[in-house]
Amino acid sequence: MGEFRGGGASGGRFRRRRICSFCVDKVDEVDYKDVDTLRRFVTEHGRIRPRRQTGTCAKHQRSLATAVKRARHLALLPFVAE
Repeated sequence: MGEFRGGGASGGRFRRRRICSFCVDKVDEVDYKDVDTLRRFVTEHGRIRPRRQTGTCAKHQRSLATAVKRARHLALLPFVAE
């Protein structure tokens, strides 16, 4: 009869992997002073977005998390939303 083809919730469609924007721009270390860039990777509640949402590679996700935490400590980014 019918075979199970997998695919899960996506309905069997192939989903393209996102590319790391830091790798494309050849960035070695994410700058904690670049608040506009960091805001793209933080939710409206102030949480760091996961890799599966942003598409960053593991190396740059670690660097991004460190940069966001430094920016929070220096009050460049809020810890939580208002």
